[in-house]
Amino acid sequence: MTVSILGLPVRNVTVQEAVTDVAGFFEQRESKIVVTPNAEILQMFTEDDTVKAALLQADYVVPDGVGIMIIAKKLKTPLKEKVAGVELAGHLLQTAAEKRKRIYFLGGKPGIAETARKNLEKKYSSIQIVGVRDGYFKPEDEPAILEEINRLNVDMLFVCLGAPKQEKWMAEHKKDLKLGVMLGLGGTLDVLAGTAKRAPKWMIACSLEWLYRLIKEPWRFKRMAHLPAFLFKIKK
Repeated sequence: MTVSILGLPVRNVTVQEAVTDVAGFFEQRESKIVVTPNAEILQMFTEDDTVKAALLQADYVVPDGVGIMIIAKKLKTPLKEKVAGVELAGHLLQTAAEKRKRIYFLGGKPGIAETARKNLEKKYSSIQIVGVRDGYFKPEDEPAILEEINRLNVDMLFVCLGAPKQEKWMAEHKKDLKLGVMLGLGGTLDVLAGTAKRAPKWMIACSLEWLYRLIKEPWRFKRMAHLPAFLFKIKK
């Protein structure tokens, strides 16, 4: 079931339902786009036409963050649960390893994607991460990147360029790529590489993961300061 949240069609699913749905895209080879917006990205969606156009090209949208859950409830269209991008990624990596699907990592600082690959190869003996590329590339580098991804017959592409750049990149290049599914996953590669950590389980359970990230990355404060006003003005 899809719920419209301020015009954005969001899937009303559990984490496990999302994993099953997205894993189904491996076989379809239609370059499906999966995005995991939080409240900050949702605000961009309502205020920036370029972000809106990119997100509306996504094939599967899941709610990443307590902010979207609050907005959905306020609009009287409550969602089943938060589907954190990093959690979705973890389950999909396990599924891909079990099914021997081919994975490509795009994004992060130099060395991050490669470290994430090495960590996952230690964890899953059958995982096939067939290519990695950091996110510090120029427009003129993109044809070679697209060619490589297509040549490697990728089933699942992680696009970790940060929002909204990653959403725009996927929308722009969907027709250029021939793969199963690509996911916009922000800082997930940093977590997989071990250079960043998720909040403790008790904070996640208490819907305080946003606070943990703010404490660890205080530069986010300026970006997030306007969100309470955005949430407050939303009415049914």
